[in-house]
Amino acid sequence: MREIQVIRSAKRKRTVQARIVDGRIEVRIPARMSGPEEERTIAEIVAKLDRRTSSAVRSDADLMRRARQLNESVLEGRARVRSIRWVGNQNKRWGSCTVSTAEIRISDRLKLVPDYVLDSVLVHELTHTFIPGHGPEFHRWADRVPQAERARGYLEAYQRWG
Repeated sequence: MREIQVIRSAKRKRTVQARIVDGRIEVRIPARMSGPEEERTIAEIVAKLDRRTSSAVRSDADLMRRARQLNESVLEGRARVRSIRWVGNQNKRWGSCTVSTAEIRISDRLKLVPDYVLDSVLVHELTHTFIPGHGPEFHRWADRVPQAERARGYLEAYQRWG
């Protein structure tokens, strides 16, 4: 049985959020939620988290496969990637790229986000392998990923509340 930590918030009115933090499931719920409603809601959100986790990109090899697919389908094969891996030490960035070596690191905080969000971060970092800065040309390429604007909104909210 996994540890579940329930955090009640007076600021939350209707939304419920679950994420994995240090191996335990952290569930945020509105403070006013009743006992039976809390039990049902936690069971539902944990099941949803389990479904997302089971289909998520899990390994560095999975991450490389997805990056290669996106490079071909979105970036016309322009990116060059020497390595790509999950890292646990990026708490202020979603990803980073060393342009000179084409090494990409992706924050493991993204292991549970929807596919379109991870894809957006991957394409952003892949684009850096052939366009170093964040100028207009960079954004023309990086924004080619489907649902780029939606992914930015998700990450902004995730950063603030996650």
